[in-house]
Amino acid sequence: MTTHVRLDDGDLFVRQDGPRDAPVLLLVHGSAATVRSWDALVPLLTANHHVIRVDLLGHGRSSEPSAHGYDIQAQARRTGEALDRLGVREVVAAGHSSGGLTVTALAEQRPDLVTGIVLINTGPSLDAFIPQESGAGPAQWPPTDEEIRRFASTGFSTPGYEIPQALVDEVRTMSAQAFAGTQQAARDYLERQALPERLKAVAKPLLVIFGEDDRRWRSSSVAGYRAVPGARVEMLPGVGHSPLLEDPPRTAAPLLAFAATTPGDVQGTRLLPEAHAEDPSPAR
Repeated sequence: MTTHVRLDDGDLFVRQDGPRDAPVLLLVHGSAATVRSWDALVPLLTANHHVIRVDLLGHGRSSEPSAHGYDIQAQARRTGEALDRLGVREVVAAGHSSGGLTVTALAEQRPDLVTGIVLINTGPSLDAFIPQESGAGPAQWPPTDEEIRRFASTGFSTPGYEIPQALVDEVRTMSAQAFAGTQQAARDYLERQALPERLKAVAKPLLVIFGEDDRRWRSSSVAGYRAVPGARVEMLPGVGHSPLLEDPPRTAAPLLAFAATTPGDVQGTRLLPEAHAEDPSPAR
């Protein structure tokens, strides 16, 4: 099921898969990505979980934000409001790359809602970032397919990895403002406080999945997460920044094992009223 949830500062696109009376897994994409980045992983999760994906405002089929921009805390607040509208009471929240910042912020804001956190190749601090020789992204907007593929290539362990055309197309739908704004928001959030310190304060069960061959964040930086009491760290050799795309089965296994030991909502979600169902016209 897909729908747009109408919020005060934009319409949030939501996709739901799996049995509606099962524990809920929330999946949040990274910057320059959408719900589509989880496509290969979701079928491995839905046997015993209700999986909810969102396009953060400014991404995919969600609208541009009308207020508060791309601030991590604002994106987290919107996600929490959408889950409230869906009738969700508890989730295990997983985020890829900068999506891990959003789920951490959601846990900071809504400890009643988030029962466990999964970070997939989310750098713990800015000093873990590997500067890119080609710069921050495409030099012009809208970018060409070649520019998108060149920028995205460091998201995978093997140079020349065949990036799905669907993902290339999704990046092109972003505005230049959204592209730059989401990256700046991630930097701002990490500058204020590194993730391990935030996660210590949150005190929720934590799983960190990290591709050992990440070309964007130093994989050795995962040592910082071991300072979080009870944190579980799963390193994936031969995988880069995007385990959910590069090796879905090896990504799903620790995620499912973690979710099985973490309490989650088993009350089910509800359909939104027809007035809030997905409009066939583009959201932006």
